[in-house]
Amino acid sequence: MALTIDPEVAAARPDLTGLPPAYLDVGDLDIFRDEDVDYARRLAAAGVAAELHVHPGCPHGFDAFGFDISVSRRAMADRIRRPRQL
Repeated sequence: MALTIDPEVAAARPDLTGLPPAYLDVGDLDIFRDEDVDYARRLAAAGVAAELHVHPGCPHGFDAFGFDISVSRRAMADRIRRPRQL
């Protein structure tokens, strides 16, 4: 079965206008950091409320692997709290 991606929900879609507010966080050592930063910039340029947090010294999956418990706990708490405020 071929994988299809709906262009209306893909982050790579050219026009991000009208998307709901977004909360993003990423470790600064994450292999996808640049993509996350670019996406946050594109959202803001499209007039979408977006909040990006880059966690220093954290790799991809830092929150799932207990990389730094204090950072992981703060990130998880922010993911619950902040979107409600956007």
